[in-house]
Amino acid sequence: MGKRDIVIAGYSETPIVYQSGRSTYDLAGEALAGLLAATGIGKEEINGLAVTAPLSESPNPFFPAYMAEALGLTPTWLNYGGSGGCSATGGIARAASAIRDGHCEVAVVLSADAPSTSWRANYGAYRSEFQDPQGIQGPPATFGLLMSRYQHQYGLKSEALGKIAITQRNHALHNDNACAKFKTPITMADYEKSRVIADPLRLLDCVMFCDGANSFLVTSEERARSLGLSKMVYPTGYAEITNLNGNKPCVDITQTGFSAIAPMVFRQSGLTAKDIRMFQPYDDFTIAVLMKFEEFGFCERGQGSDFILDTDLSHKGTLPLNTGGGQISAGQPGLASGGLNLAEAVRQMFGEGGGRQVDSPKNALITGIGVIPYARNWGISAAMILEA
Repeated sequence: MGKRDIVIAGYSETPIVYQSGRSTYDLAGEALAGLLAATGIGKEEINGLAVTAPLSESPNPFFPAYMAEALGLTPTWLNYGGSGGCSATGGIARAASAIRDGHCEVAVVLSADAPSTSWRANYGAYRSEFQDPQGIQGPPATFGLLMSRYQHQYGLKSEALGKIAITQRNHALHNDNACAKFKTPITMADYEKSRVIADPLRLLDCVMFCDGANSFLVTSEERARSLGLSKMVYPTGYAEITNLNGNKPCVDITQTGFSAIAPMVFRQSGLTAKDIRMFQPYDDFTIAVLMKFEEFGFCERGQGSDFILDTDLSHKGTLPLNTGGGQISAGQPGLASGGLNLAEAVRQMFGEGGGRQVDSPKNALITGIGVIPYARNWGISAAMILEA
């Protein structure tokens, strides 16, 4: 990254629906059709395809070769994203490299998942007794452990987490694609009364699995202009890391991979935390958002609660947060959710935010989280900076 030759020149997103009854292939087709309609290009122009591995299609894999056949594409470059919620931003970065290396000219980064309709995931990895032990029951319990440890080390103000949930819910009320189940405002009293899922994590700290899809058109600026595309944003910074401190048996789970990649992504773009106009972080749980404020340098470690309470995070504020509602209040379309926050960033920078439009959306910081191992932090961290 660090260059301004590759652009995201189009995006699309399906409505996010609970138990749609549809397959990922069906949802992906809708996302591609929306992208073609939004950009006005012909399908024959696409010769690169990056696809995110979903939770809902195993043992019938959602391989990009199958998707190419289903959508009638003939690509010269394929990418299969297996980094979970990092796959969308990672797909953009990999498509940029492929275009620079001449493997393709116009790529689509496509994510679709339907885990609320069909759940076929296996978190077992290679040692299921350690990766997903009996009784943990998935990511909420893992993040409950993370929240408990953070609270022990630094202290944690529940009203700060409540503010994240309330702010994002207010944004979701202006998002036509948000799941219908999240179309009701919430208050701090609602947050504090919501039931505890994995002490101290509450229901309103969590996402809800839904179904949905999103897609992005990636090409060179020169090619975009030759196709008659005028709206575009530049990915000027990207970094990712997997298995931070993987050689250590007992790590500090409150330190995430973002502490390692934040300096990299800022250095590539030439920006700092103070320059960021809006923050669109992967938000499967509110504690993850709070920790990322710290690890990207918006505030010091342990000061996330006070920073949140002292900062206007609304779409009209000084640091707009997940202006589409994020996954917490728009719904989490499985592993396509990494594209949800990215789509909102592009939408805002295209000036298409409607009732939640940010003033002067000159840049955005987007993050991804992938893989949730037990008794460690999330396994993969990715971040991208987009600039107008």
